Amino acid sequence: MADRVYETITRAKNQARSGNPEGAEKTLEDYLKTDPYNNKVRLVLAQILIKELKDKRGALMHLDIMLEIDPDDVDARKALVTLLRVQSKNRTETDGHYRKLMEQCPDDVDLMNSYAIFLKNQMLDFKGAADMYERALSKDPKRSDVHYNYAIILVKEMKDYVSARKHLEEAVRTDPGNKDAKIGLDRLIRKKFREETGRKGISSLFKK
Repeated sequence: MADRVYETITRAKNQARSGNPEGAEKTLEDYLKTDPYNNKVRLVLAQILIKELKDKRGALMHLDIMLEIDPDDVDARKALVTLLRVQSKNRTETDGHYRKLMEQCPDDVDLMNSYAIFLKNQMLDFKGAADMYERALSKDPKRSDVHYNYAIILVKEMKDYVSARKHLEEAVRTDPGNKDAKIGLDRLIRKKFREETGRKGISSLFKK
């Protein structure tokens, strides 16, 4: 059975990569007719529906089925929140899924970052988002993207420019290629800390 699952998934992925996502969908659906409780196969089908066929409704149906089969399926729930989090009408349901995921994956920094963005954009819970960023950075203080995302809230929602500057500086230090962080830091310094740098902006901060 395991070999058949592997062969089915491999075949479907090859079909999708070769420009035949409809064939991949049929391959997976035909398999599920004989093994409807196989969440590995159903997850690949949902991913192809999302990425290749742009069928979010069909993907949601399969993800819901996966959670009915196994309410603790982390992969299904993560895929579900990725689809639901952009629509405000789903925010209560999505928040519930995120809370469940945080119980299941308490050390997942990517999940914390995603949840914080959702809390900011959909729940307008800026303190909750800030707390989630703090939690993420306590796990991985070198995550440049988390420092940058946290700085956005500190600037726009909390008006805490000193803390925002620290996080932007850390974002640049941990990832010198983070252009958004460099631009954000330069803009913040010019607007709020100009007396320190004059017209030099960010470049003056990193001279040795």
